[in-house]
Amino acid sequence: MVGQADNGSTAVGRQRFLADAAARGLDVQLVERLAARSLKEAAGILGITPADIVKSLVVKHKDGTFLFALIPGDRQISWPKLRTLVGVNKLSLPAADVALGATGYERGTITPLGSTTAWPVYADATIAGRRISMGAGEHGYSAFVDADALTAALGAIVADISEPN
Repeated sequence: MVGQADNGSTAVGRQRFLADAAARGLDVQLVERLAARSLKEAAGILGITPADIVKSLVVKHKDGTFLFALIPGDRQISWPKLRTLVGVNKLSLPAADVALGATGYERGTITPLGSTTAWPVYADATIAGRRISMGAGEHGYSAFVDADALTAALGAIVADISEPN
């Protein structure tokens, strides 16, 4: 059971992230960074473009289950494309407390790696062949990883699920 997150428990998320990456044989580079107020600001701090940061979005099915959608920072979910791919007529972004309960991660730190439940992963095709940055389970940290290795390790479905912001 996932308890309420507090400032003292966020390191546990980073540890879960690193343990899961290691168990999957993923080579991740963890970097500490200053707090950022936006994705664009985080990209500037990391010296990369917003497209190189992949958002791990928790998406809720109407049946109460979830999935992860990995979307580049310069793009957004295409709801029609994702619904068609998943084969449902309704998907939504849950409230922050619901996403925390589903993954064990606070918004801004969410990643499929180390999630308290291994939900299915859908990755946008535009991340293929790239080195990306993503949440690492704790505020103030980012992880760099090869997108192809990540999607393979997660058994992700890679497809066109996004559109420009």
